[in-house]
Order: sequence, then structure tokens, then C-alpha cells
Amino acid sequence: MKNATEVTMFVLKGFTENLQLQIISFFLFLAIYLFTLMGNLGLIVLVIADSRLHNPMYYFLSVLSSVDACYSSVITPNMLADFVSKNKTIPLLGCATQMFLAVSLGTTECFLLAAMAYDRYVAIYNPLLYSISMSPRVYVPLIVACYVGGVLHATVHTVATFSLSFCGTNEIRHIFCDIPALLAISCSDTHINQFLLFYLAGAIEISTILVVLISYGFILSAIQKMHSAEGKHKVFSTCGSHLTGVSIFHGTVLFMYVRPNSSYALEHDMVVSIFYTIVIPMLNPIIYSLRNKDVKEAMKKVFGKNKSINKV
Repeated sequence: MKNATEVTMFVLKGFTENLQLQIISFFLFLAIYLFTLMGNLGLIVLVIADSRLHNPMYYFLSVLSSVDACYSSVITPNMLADFVSKNKTIPLLGCATQMFLAVSLGTTECFLLAAMAYDRYVAIYNPLLYSISMSPRVYVPLIVACYVGGVLHATVHTVATFSLSFCGTNEIRHIFCDIPALLAISCSDTHINQFLLFYLAGAIEISTILVVLISYGFILSAIQKMHSAEGKHKVFSTCGSHLTGVSIFHGTVLFMYVRPNSSYALEHDMVVSIFYTIVIPMLNPIIYSLRNKDVKEAMKKVFGKNKSINKV
């Protein structure tokens, strides 16, 4: 009897069933998605094209951009298709794949932001030894470890979630296969899953936030010893953008996952999910480039070359 009622397809209901609002949402999120791809891929191209950006700080930034572009691509195209299609179903395997990729990329970004904070600490606290302390033997394994950590975390949650039974409703009131939304429709006991979600995600959040806070504690100490106003301004501009990105990302993730099960409200969580899966990947290129003098100069150099080519 259980096999006869086991769910094999899910229906992603999204945040509205109003046809007019769906059409408006389609064009809005299509514009956001295209801007996200252009911004993040553009930043990667700049880092590759300009030799002045060939250092660990910008390598980390280009990896963050690639993660953001992929993160948005896991969620947005499927959501856009659902806006214009009557068939909003997603197979169980597709749902599991989407969850795995979303959690993996989200966790990778979490670790990357911590690694970027450590990189800034090394560069500012002891600049003379920066090239040695943050050599390829250091930053390459750091980047790989961020991805590995993301994959391991996603594997735990994906296996735990899809070990549950889904034998009742198959309607997910969400824009994608997110963990809380799936736990809400499971007909199994989800206490272990809630435990993993709260404590495992919480441990990752706390540990990475601590790395950021400790790194910036040392950075502030180094800034106080600086006598050059220009040097202080450069530190504040690069570190300020990173702190802004960290605050926005961790604030939404903490609200979304690290809280008791009783406080979940899928309608509100959907809005938060849209923010950290779709809006933040769009904002990051803006945050990390607007106040960064090196990136601005690289943009002028690249676009200046293109203008010269067009004139010829």
C-alpha cells in the first residue's frame, strides 16, 4: 500500500497562482538572471584579462562569481519555466539533484566568504609575507576545501531528506526543492532531519562567521597602526565590500535555516529564499566592484580596448 501511494513527482507551486503576476514575475526574474550572469561572468573575465588582478584576492572573487552564477542557474531557469508553463512538476530525482546543487553551492559560498576574510587578514596584517603566506600551495587547497565542504554538507542533507517517505501531498509551496519545504510535506518522522538542519548548518554558520570576525579583529588592529590615510582608505574599501557581502549572505541564511522548526513559515521563507538564491548572486558583483579601484581600472582598460577595436 505504501508503494502504491509513494510520491515520484513533485509540483512546485511557487509564490503565486495569479496569471498576470506570473507574467510580470517572469520578465522581472529573467532580467535579474541575465544581469546576474553578465555581472558574475564579466567579473571572471576581468580577473582573467587583467594581469593586475592576478592575485589570490581576485582569484577568490572570481571563484565566488562562478559559484553565484551556478547557484542562480540551479534555481532561476526552472522557476522561469514554471511561470509560463501549466506543468510545474519536477521528478523526484530532479528535485534531489536541485536540492543537492543548491545546498552544495550555498555552503561553498559560506566557506569561500570565510576564506576571503582570512586572505584579507594575511594581506593586511603582514603584507610583506603575503605572496609566501598565500601562495598557490595555500589558496588552491583552500578553494578545493570550500567545494569539498559544500559537497559533503549537501550529501548529508540530500540523503537524509530523500530517505524519508513522501506518500501524501506532492505539492511543494516553494520556488525550488528546499529542505524545509520538503520536510513539511513528508509523512515520515523528520526529527533527525530537523536536528541535522539546525545543528549542522548552525555549526558551519558559526565556524565561518567566527573566522570572519577573528580575521577582521586582526585587520582592525593592523589599521590602527597605519599612518597613511590612503592605505586606510584602500583597506576600508576592499574590506567594507566584503563585510557587506558577508552580512547580507549570513543574515539571510541564519534566518532561513538556523532556527527551531516551530518558527518556520513557508510563505515568509520563500521570500527569504528568493533573496539569497536569486538576488544576492546579482548583488555580489556590484558590491565587490563599485568600491574597488583595481576592478574599476580593469573595466576601463578592457572596455577601452573594445572601443579602440570598434573605431578601427
